[in-house]
Amino acid sequence: MLPLYHAPNNRQINYNIVNIYYSSYFIYYTGDTMLINYTQNDIDLLARIMRAEALSEGDLGMLMVGNVIVNRVLANCLTFKNITSIYQAIYQKNQFTGVNSSLFQGAATTTEKQLAKRILDGEYYYPATHALWFYCPSKGSSCKNKWYDQKLSGKYKNHCFYKPDPGVCNQLY
Repeated sequence: MLPLYHAPNNRQINYNIVNIYYSSYFIYYTGDTMLINYTQNDIDLLARIMRAEALSEGDLGMLMVGNVIVNRVLANCLTFKNITSIYQAIYQKNQFTGVNSSLFQGAATTTEKQLAKRILDGEYYYPATHALWFYCPSKGSSCKNKWYDQKLSGKYKNHCFYKPDPGVCNQLY
């Protein structure tokens, strides 16, 4: 029996329309659960930052980066108070080096926009499920157990994901 996952912010999921998948890397759901209000511009912006931050990690790595960004919009805690949009999350000072990349400046592909829309519509991937941070350690290094005083949630390929403790950012749990 697979564990069931509830969307952040205690949102109800209609399990009649949800598919839950399991693998050794992640658990996710798909369905009609829009997590935040978004526009076509948000889809494009999210797609471009997902590509700039995680192109070498493949689709799943890009999806996990998208989870972190949406979590920052939902969280309203720690350094992400008053972040209410994809734009604000991406352009928050000193957060994503990818905004300076040519990968971010170029137009998003149809496939990249589809990936971004999936995240905005409620797909979550472990270890980014509750994560607010990620980073890529230097080659040959492993993930630290704590990063900026946050617990390691897990690693996917070269990215380490970190989440706040339960009770710190209630909107994520």
